[in-house]
Amino acid sequence: MIHPRSRRPVVAVVADRFEYHKHAAHAVLEGYVHALSKVAKVLPLIVPAHDEGVDAETLVSTIDGFVLTGSPSNVAAERYGAAPLPPSTVVDPARDAVSLRLLPAILEAGVPFLGICRGFQELNVVFGGSLERAVHDQPGRLDHREGDHDRPLARWYEDRHEIHVAPGGRLEQLSGKATVMVNSLHHQGIERLGTGLRVEATAPDGLIEAISVESAEQFTLGVQWHPEMRVDDSPLAQAIFTAFGDACRMRLSQRLQPRFHA
Repeated sequence: MIHPRSRRPVVAVVADRFEYHKHAAHAVLEGYVHALSKVAKVLPLIVPAHDEGVDAETLVSTIDGFVLTGSPSNVAAERYGAAPLPPSTVVDPARDAVSLRLLPAILEAGVPFLGICRGFQELNVVFGGSLERAVHDQPGRLDHREGDHDRPLARWYEDRHEIHVAPGGRLEQLSGKATVMVNSLHHQGIERLGTGLRVEATAPDGLIEAISVESAEQFTLGVQWHPEMRVDDSPLAQAIFTAFGDACRMRLSQRLQPRFHA
């Protein structure tokens, strides 16, 4: 019999759905797999964006953590009661259907959660919040987009602006600082904060950059930037994934407790 301490926690990561050689496909970018495997030290389990094939009850009983990643696609505006996005906007209705349905069940079950970029925005939508579709067009806002795509990929993820960390929150525990530099690769952002969410950090222009679930006893964190691409050189990125992995190990121990005896 395998003892829980020799197991890695299983973390569900919802895939993006896209077309590959005229076929529908499901995939997660390498940066998330790397950060979860190397730093969080968990086993990433890619969950397809296939609503009929993903049962929440089965998933909750199987996993120790849940991740919603960043993505080139945007949450459909209809999901938060706004007018449809322009036709040129990349959307992923299949991911919307799976992510927005699963997340409430995951949180209610006490499963640790980490949301990044789109995942951060999905968390806000689940709690009744709304999104600003073009932050850079709003007066007084910074341009939070990644910039020139012809640059080497690593330069997309360089630090762009500081964030102001809210005192007394989870992010302050992880960063140990009042301000910290982060990268920025998004054009949408939180417009109206969802009810029941706590602001963990803001950008200099006031845009919300990190949130958590106020009532959750387990680890919950959503960030607008991309720590998964900086785990090799950013102490904050390392701290985020390490803390998430620790929370997943605690969940694993609790989940398997009835099956094992000291």
